Amino acid sequence: MASYHWLTPSRLLIFILAFSIISFILFSLSDDCTCATIDTLMVKHKFYVINQIDTHRFNRASLLNAGFKELSEDCSYIALHDVDLLPRNPAISYHYDNVLNGPHHVSSPELHPKYDYSKFIGGIMLMTCEQFQKLNGLSNRFWGWGREDDELYMRIQEANMKISRPEEISTGRKTFYHIHDKKKRKRDVKRLGNQHKESFKRDPETGLDNVQYSVRSTQELSVNGAEGILLHVMIECDVTITPWCDDA
Repeated sequence: MASYHWLTPSRLLIFILAFSIISFILFSLSDDCTCATIDTLMVKHKFYVINQIDTHRFNRASLLNAGFKELSEDCSYIALHDVDLLPRNPAISYHYDNVLNGPHHVSSPELHPKYDYSKFIGGIMLMTCEQFQKLNGLSNRFWGWGREDDELYMRIQEANMKISRPEEISTGRKTFYHIHDKKKRKRDVKRLGNQHKESFKRDPETGLDNVQYSVRSTQELSVNGAEGILLHVMIECDVTITPWCDDA
């Protein structure tokens, strides 16, 4: 692994990645991919890959909550990072200074290859551990794909936090690679029962403090010099609250 002069040597950034089938997209790229690798961003970092192994529908928010609770104590700030979104512009910053005054949305609506609505905060979000705790993480009610980030936006607004976004990035919608194979990884967009209606509401009851999960096994990762931990996790579902956690 190359040696760099870290811009924030005393600050450890931990990437939390949630998935239901192990993916190493963030670590290993095809030869023709000219991405800005994490090492070139000069940030001390570590990866936590949270792999959902239960039989319920995918729950990204609960996996991120579980991953946060398992973090090492020396974590300074986190990146809630989609596994299929990769920076291709080295001007994109993951530095700690970005989160001094609030969460930093790296993949802003002006730069994301697909999503451009003004309240969009998905893809890649940086925040301090304290900020994530103040928000009580994310809602645990979102089973299947989508909308947990929109509920997180409500939490951030309610907490009067200011969201910053990258400035002076000239690459527009070519700033990131969005590596998603729709045939191999079909998204679960089903809305069962009253799930659709409930997904537009602010959830004041669930979050980081009451996510129910168990870690079944862990593995240390070292891919292309990047250190990390792979956690195989089972998420619990209370069907009286979210009966849509399983397919009908």
